[in-house]
Formats: sequence, structure tokens, C-alpha cells
Amino acid sequence: MATEVILPRQGQSVESCLILSWRKKPGDLVKLGEVICEVETDKATFEVEAPADGTILATLFKEGDDVPVLSTIAYIGARGEAIPDGAYADGSPAAGSPAASAHAVGAPAGGGEPSSDAAESQLAPATQSPQAALQVSPAASGAEGQHISPRARNLARAKGVGMAGLAGTGPGGRIIERDVQAALGTHEPLTPAAIERHLAAGGSGAVPASGSGPGGRITAADLAAADLAAADLAAGAAAGTARTAGEAQAPSAAAALAPSGQPTVRPVRGIRKLIGERMLGSLRDTAQLTMSAGADARAVLGYRKRLKSLPATDPLSAITINDLVMFAVSRVLRNHPGMNATMSPEAITEYPDVNLGFAVDTPRGLLVPVVRNADRLTLLALSAETKRLGQASLSGAIDPAELAGGTFTITNLGNLGIESFTPVLNAPQVGILGVCAIVPRPSMNNDDVEFVPTLGLSLTIDHRAVDGAPGARFLKDVSDAIRDIELTLAR
Repeated sequence: MATEVILPRQGQSVESCLILSWRKKPGDLVKLGEVICEVETDKATFEVEAPADGTILATLFKEGDDVPVLSTIAYIGARGEAIPDGAYADGSPAAGSPAASAHAVGAPAGGGEPSSDAAESQLAPATQSPQAALQVSPAASGAEGQHISPRARNLARAKGVGMAGLAGTGPGGRIIERDVQAALGTHEPLTPAAIERHLAAGGSGAVPASGSGPGGRITAADLAAADLAAADLAAGAAAGTARTAGEAQAPSAAAALAPSGQPTVRPVRGIRKLIGERMLGSLRDTAQLTMSAGADARAVLGYRKRLKSLPATDPLSAITINDLVMFAVSRVLRNHPGMNATMSPEAITEYPDVNLGFAVDTPRGLLVPVVRNADRLTLLALSAETKRLGQASLSGAIDPAELAGGTFTITNLGNLGIESFTPVLNAPQVGILGVCAIVPRPSMNNDDVEFVPTLGLSLTIDHRAVDGAPGARFLKDVSDAIRDIELTLAR
């Protein structure tokens, strides 16, 4: 009996994984524990290992598919062994599997007739132009049950593609899955309201490449604007034909330039999709207020200079200004429990321990690992843990559990020269501190003005949970703790 390869759950908060690549293809031999595919969650990248020795009989999903955890993604068994009926998510074989190959030659693995979709795929052209994808075929109006294969209809509904705007390339002009796939490459998905509008117009209206909805989704208002622009263009063209040859204008120098290349399109998926959803949800669901202050950085710079003078083999020499700021914040949060908190619609929860998150810029996107019990760690221990978590985030080996449970977050753009910015809350946390560059700022010293190196700080609070005055007091205490860093370290 074939062995199922189950997509494991990577942390309690992970609901699905993106299949990045298949290391093994159908027909390949594998051994127990050998990596067969690489997957990406909203937090990190993982490898899925073979649960048994044998041959890859089938892979049930393609690279780029977003698959629910605990799903069967492949089968391993003896060469030629059958896999269970109905194993595929869409009721048909996955590309590249033995069963798919059987269908391609008209001989299904189970001994039955080829599926209608498989037969259509054999007769359909291999490619379809983007322009053809948006034309309406008289034989495929997009009405329910009318010249559209089930797989094509399901894909169009799932991706928000207006079926009335598709040309069928299957037998008799039937719309098949390949037609929907071609349309997906020409524009962003349509919202349900936009699909209804497009259907009502018979699929003849203009469809822009992207819209104003979340993630570039095309709304009904975008379709209306596109129709209006098309009408204006048509009116202008009609007016232009009435001009005499002497009235015709030469094209501008800019218009005469040839295109320099094609735009780059990056699918919004995986961690980038999650970041977008969380940032949008944070701004939509919280009352964010940002206030800024500056901390006298002379003591921090002096202390850091002394640490750097130590031998390179001394761990203290690797301590950074960001480590010192995180240490100061962890201590100040002890005296401001309302800032070390999260908020739900029903309650505000204040935590006795400071689990301090810090933003890490990785090639895959922004990650926020959490230093547990930061308020009880020494400066050296906090620095070591921060570096461990940061490196794990950059390499993609971070444990999902280490990205959860934060009670307050720090994000640092100072090394990029940013003097002030507006951090976005890492909801449901009620506070996030932005650390900015150190710049000289004028300061009164008795009757004289002197320029003092000042560390910029930007605090964003959820005004539903924290009022302005408590937030300002917290920010002042953080500034004072940084100004008197050696006293902070001694406490």
C-alpha cells in the first residue's frame, strides 16, 4: 500500500505552506528521511522528508501551490503501485505524475476513460496570447454551465477571474483550465462585485492590469474607471480622424522612445502576503498614535566605545547600541505594565514578563523574533540571544515558536540614516518603539547652545489601550534610561 507524505504542521499558528520546490519528482527513488520538497510558511522555510523508502508515485501539488497543513502532498511506494482513487485535490492527476502521464496518452491509471478536462487539454493550443485571454468567445459566454469545464470554473471562482472575459480554446470554444491560467497572467483577480459587473457587461468591458483593492485586486469602481477611460480614448480617436494632415502633430520626444523592457511581476504570496495582510489589519483595526523624542546618546556612545576597545575574543566587544537600547527598554517596561500588553476586543492583557520582539530585515521579508524574559537577562545574555535569533531569521531556520508571544516590539532603522518614522503596531501588542539614527541636535547648556549627539525615538501606541500621557511618560523614561545607560545597567 502506498505511503502518504503529509505536510507537517509548523507551529500552532501555521495553517498552510507554500511549496517552493520539489527535490524529488515522480519516478525518483527516495530513502527514509531524504528531503523530497522545500516549503515556506509565513515565518520560515522548511524541508519535508520522506516517511519511507520507495519510489515517488505522485506529487499532488505544483510548485507555488499554497497547501493546508496536514494535507497529503505525495505518495511513496513500489514502482507501478497504484495510489488511492480521488487522491488529487481537484479530482485529477498532478502534473508530472505517472497518473497524469497515463491520462495524457488516453489511458487512465484506474483503467477508466480519460477525464473531459484531460481530453480538452490534448486538443487545446499550447499557448494563448494575453489579448486573446480577454476576448469573449461566442461559444463561451461564461453563463453558469455553458461551455466551461468544471476545473476551469472552480479555478476562475477561486482566483476572482471573470469567466465572461475568457476565450475558450477547448473543443467547440469550450473554456478550459489553461484559458483561466492565461487570464491570470494578464491582470490581478477581480472582486466578486467586479465579476458581477463584468458579467453584466457581457465580458466586453475593459479590465485594467491591477486595481485599487487589497493586493491590487480589481474592484467594480476600477472597471468603471477603465470603461470611462476607454470611452474617452475612443472619443479622442474619433476626433483625431477629423483633423487635416496639416493639423496633425508630431509625436513628442518621450513618446518616440522605445520601451526599455518588460515590467517585473512578483506574486504576492507566502511571507510577503502575510506581512501585507497584517500591516493592513493593524492600521484598520487599531487607533495608532505616534510620538517622537530624542535621547542624549553621549553615554551610550562612550560605553560602546569602551566595549569595542576590548579584545575581539571578548564577547562584550560584540555588544551593539541596539543591544543597549533593548536592555534599557526591557527595564523600563517593568515600570509601565500598560505598555507591556496586548489588546483584544474584549480585554487588555498586561504581562509580568517582558518578551521583547525585534524586527529583522530578511531576504524573504520582515520577521520579528522574540527574546523571552528580556527583563531578566544580563546585557551579555540579551546580546547573545538577539544575535542567535537574528541569524536564524536570516537563514530561514527560525523556529516558528520563536516568532510568537511578543509583548512589545522594537524596530531599528537608525543604521540606514532614518531620523524619524512611524512604526506600525505589531498587533495585538499596544506599543512599538522605532529606533532612529544618532544625529547632532542643539541643546541648551545654561545660556549656551551646544550640539549633542541624540538618538531619535518614535513610539507608536494603540490609543484604545494607552492614552497619550502614559505613552509620553514611557517614552521619557526610555530616553532617560538611555541617557544614563550605566545607571540602567547597574539596576
